[in-house]
Amino acid sequence: MKSDPHQKVQASHLKRNAYLYIRQSTLRQVFENTESTKRQYALRQRAVALGWSEDRIIVIDSDLGQSGASSADREGFQRLVAEVGVGHAGIVLGLEVSRLARNSTDWHRLLEICAITDTLILDEDGVYDPAHFNDRLLLGLKGTMSEAELHVLRARLQGGILSKARRGELQMRLPVGFVYNAVGAVVLDPDQQVQHCLRWLFDTFRGTGSAMATARAAHHLELAFPRRCCKGPHKGELLWGSLGHSQVVRILHNPRYAGAFVYGRTHTRKTVDGRTRVIRAPRDQWDTLIPGAHAGYLSWEEYEQNQKRLHESAQAIGADRRRGAPREGPALLQGVVVCGRCGNRMTVRYHSRQGCLCPEYICQREGIEQAEPVCQRIHGAAIDEAIGELLVEALNPLAIEVSLAVQSELQSRIEEADCLRHKQVERAQYEADLAQRRYMRCDPENRLVADSLEADWNHKLRALTEANEEYQRRREQDARILTDEQRAVIVSLASNFPRLWRDPATPDRERKRMIRLLLEDVTLNRGQQVTAQIRFKGGAHRTLRLPLPLKSWQQWVTPAAVIEEIDELLNHHTVLQIANILNERGVPSGKGGPFNAKMVARLQRNYCLKPRYDRLREAGLLTLQEMADALHVTPTSVKIWNRRGLIHGHAYSDKNECLYDPPGTDSPRKAMGVKLSRRRRHPDVVSDRRKEV
Repeated sequence: MKSDPHQKVQASHLKRNAYLYIRQSTLRQVFENTESTKRQYALRQRAVALGWSEDRIIVIDSDLGQSGASSADREGFQRLVAEVGVGHAGIVLGLEVSRLARNSTDWHRLLEICAITDTLILDEDGVYDPAHFNDRLLLGLKGTMSEAELHVLRARLQGGILSKARRGELQMRLPVGFVYNAVGAVVLDPDQQVQHCLRWLFDTFRGTGSAMATARAAHHLELAFPRRCCKGPHKGELLWGSLGHSQVVRILHNPRYAGAFVYGRTHTRKTVDGRTRVIRAPRDQWDTLIPGAHAGYLSWEEYEQNQKRLHESAQAIGADRRRGAPREGPALLQGVVVCGRCGNRMTVRYHSRQGCLCPEYICQREGIEQAEPVCQRIHGAAIDEAIGELLVEALNPLAIEVSLAVQSELQSRIEEADCLRHKQVERAQYEADLAQRRYMRCDPENRLVADSLEADWNHKLRALTEANEEYQRRREQDARILTDEQRAVIVSLASNFPRLWRDPATPDRERKRMIRLLLEDVTLNRGQQVTAQIRFKGGAHRTLRLPLPLKSWQQWVTPAAVIEEIDELLNHHTVLQIANILNERGVPSGKGGPFNAKMVARLQRNYCLKPRYDRLREAGLLTLQEMADALHVTPTSVKIWNRRGLIHGHAYSDKNECLYDPPGTDSPRKAMGVKLSRRRRHPDVVSDRRKEV
């Protein structure tokens, strides 16, 4: 073996560089296990003994403190592989295989490149040529053993952690609101403001049922919420800031706030690019769950209810959209409607009709997935109205109790918010007093320190003043939120639940929440009529049968009474006159707007109403030519006589086209002849008449 290394080292190897790779797994090992580092640096002498000069030996020690489980973050190892790949390395030195790599993929890739570029590998046991089968087999076995050793070490450490976690004794990073006491037990944070903030969060979620609504309430009240810094120079310190939606969700999902010890909620997985991905495991895959392990901010039963409510809200983005969160739209049955044909959940679509949003419940899940027509679609306005009337009938006796509960809830929220803001003032006062004591204990002659402490004291005093002003301002606003008059209005509204339900000021979102408190679901089936099967929370059932909703064109049809009125008006008026009369009487059209001449004419044609011309002809009236022939005058004379009232004409169009009454014994021609004879006595009158004609 002693002569074997010199036989493997050739002149071609000595012409290239020798690379000494040095690595320690952690920084603690670098500072404490110094002997291992010295042994690795001592391999330089082995390279010199094999024939390499000092200037040909390159030391790569940039990976000190890096784990060998992967090459993703090891810059030194990547540099080594690159140098070997381009043929600059004649030999690679490492104390043992585990120093180079503890991963079979990285190790065998290095062996393959070394075999291609004719590069030797040296460890504490000897020199190996990866191009030779026996050496490569031995190196492969060493790499496998190194990886197995890492697995054994990790399994040994993980086993100790799991054993301690199963007893609930493992100390982990606690969420905000908990601390470890002197004996290592988990207790509530002694800071009363932190406790009040967390209790306010759970109480607000209990009332709203929405994480987003809880975050909005905190923003509206301008409440500061605590969090602990996890890393950096301020690690472990308590920081205060605004409450975000993601923070609310994390707190609600964390079982530690229910007093439970839990371990194994997340698992890590390696991705293709070597990164680590955190996967949240379901509850049945948690390693340890011990309810009641320490004090909490809510009971385990309430935690389970919160998880159920969050799960129901999250179904809005699922495939079935089951139990979505109440939205602002007018569809009262959003999220609780079930198709009576296929059993799937029905979604909501809105259409604009006459300036209003009209809901439509549609079952289209199978249609989308299987490229088939939709199962059924039902207009929802009539159904929502019927369900509302049913709830008014069912809840009327309980209206007073509901109103008192609402009033008490509003008052308690105001008082709780005021208490939290007062805690902020107390904290600002404490910090100002602390800064004052620090300044008073300072030596007055040490101006550098005294000036800094004085500036900090002034800053804390300004913060205290701002907190007091904000507290007073918000307190005045809260005092105006619920006055005695408003309380009386709430009681009066609650005494008459139908008024509360039908009040336009009541948001649709609140009506939906009322429905979800009472109804389990509503099954709709469309046939000759719409059948709605209503299932209440307590198990009671009701069935409603409603007529099919009218189509849009049917809703625009002019009522029969208006058609009859138009038919009667045609006996005496033209279409324009009829439109004006209907508008004066306040009669709306089919679309709800005013009438015009074209609309009246179209209705007359569509409903086959007899035109006014035909009605006058049937009454014996004469046309213009017939009247001119009967009077032995020109048609122009007939029009002139009609304007002067000598004959009686009846307009049958809006262009002043008329039909005339037949001439009687008092013919206008005779009267006209008498007038002409009188005018002959006066030449001026006769000339004027000629000019007129």
